[in-house]
Amino acid sequence: MERWHWKDIIIATSSQMASSSPEAPCSCDCFVSVPPASAIPAVIFAKNSDRPRDEVQEVVFIPAGTHAPGSRLQCTYIEVEQVLKTHAVILSRPSWLWGAEMGANEHGVCIGNEAVWTKEPVGEGEALLGMDLLRLALERSSTAQEAVRVIAGLLERYGQGGSCREEPVPFCYHNTFLLADRTEAWVLETAGRLWAAQRIQGGARNISNQLSIGTDISAEHPELRSHAKAQGWWTGQGTFDFAEVFSLTQQPVRMEAAKARFRAGRELLLQQQGRITAEVMMDILRNKESGICMDSGGFRTTASMVSVLPQDPTKPCVHFLTATPDPSRSVFKPFIFEMGVAQAPQVLSPTFGAQDPVRILPRFQTQVDRQHLLYRGHQAALGLMEAGQDQGKQLRQMQQSLEQEGLEALRGLLTGGQTPPPQALGSLFQAFVEKEHQAYA
Repeated sequence: MERWHWKDIIIATSSQMASSSPEAPCSCDCFVSVPPASAIPAVIFAKNSDRPRDEVQEVVFIPAGTHAPGSRLQCTYIEVEQVLKTHAVILSRPSWLWGAEMGANEHGVCIGNEAVWTKEPVGEGEALLGMDLLRLALERSSTAQEAVRVIAGLLERYGQGGSCREEPVPFCYHNTFLLADRTEAWVLETAGRLWAAQRIQGGARNISNQLSIGTDISAEHPELRSHAKAQGWWTGQGTFDFAEVFSLTQQPVRMEAAKARFRAGRELLLQQQGRITAEVMMDILRNKESGICMDSGGFRTTASMVSVLPQDPTKPCVHFLTATPDPSRSVFKPFIFEMGVAQAPQVLSPTFGAQDPVRILPRFQTQVDRQHLLYRGHQAALGLMEAGQDQGKQLRQMQQSLEQEGLEALRGLLTGGQTPPPQALGSLFQAFVEKEHQAYA
């Protein structure tokens, strides 16, 4: 087992939950398939982002950049030191914040995060959100393992904290992450500044709002065990089980529900072992019976993502994003980092500058309309589809047809039977967004 010290990582990366009650609705589900679990020679990543049901999630493309030595970077609440070079990223994010719920970078690194509560207290002080850590890791890492190191270093230096929803009453939590690249995946689970990580080099894995790393720890914070021993959570004798030691002794109802989703997600993956494809992952994300496709307690699945990361470096990674809520009535649209890639304006929310409620202290005292164009069209279509009207059925058929078109493009790229020019690949997501928006209009 490897133990990384935070000082080495920093150089490389240049009152228990009073208002952050885990009974409050919050859930997400992340999945990964690493060959031989995948049906194709590719790592397949997937996530449902479950957030307050009226929160808008936008899809944002950020190009690669170079930055002046010593420059600072404003995240959601705090500033951090900027690095000299950042990678291009595609992000699916709640439109009021800087970070992201899920995303990918130009090197084929994908990350999704989850809320988690442990024995380590969650403070209300503003620091880096888990979603900020996710974006920073994507911008600064070329492999999943490097992304683990980046997050660990940032945690040690800046900590995690701050409200994670756009409301006056703070809602705070710690984070777990699922990270993947073309060759492997990692699970990173945190408790304050402490963390444990597990490497996945084959098979399928999922996470769902709870600690899931037991004794199979691949890397950890150097003070993880000594802290647990000092707190009286571990005797220091026998096997160290991270989830057992750091999980809350009495699990709240919401986290018990997350256990059921975790078991259901694991079973859905096991049923498809060796046969997992992008379509299989999309079906799992659409599974309502298990609660993975969520709509309850004021929360719902507000956006979804599936990424196919071929082991062959000559083949492009393809990232499918919905940019709309409820994956069972949304279109997974393909995005590829290629020449000519640019922001799709229809999935970009309006901005409010210094007048944004997130920027005015005290924060979140007012509400603004953050709906982007595709979200507005989709909301109207969603109403028709839920009503079961003929027009709604036609819209759902349109969605399915459009999604199949994207999946066929993926199959062509993976088999070598279709090689569009790079410019066409770079504008693929924009083209699909335009088709969907026109259908709703």
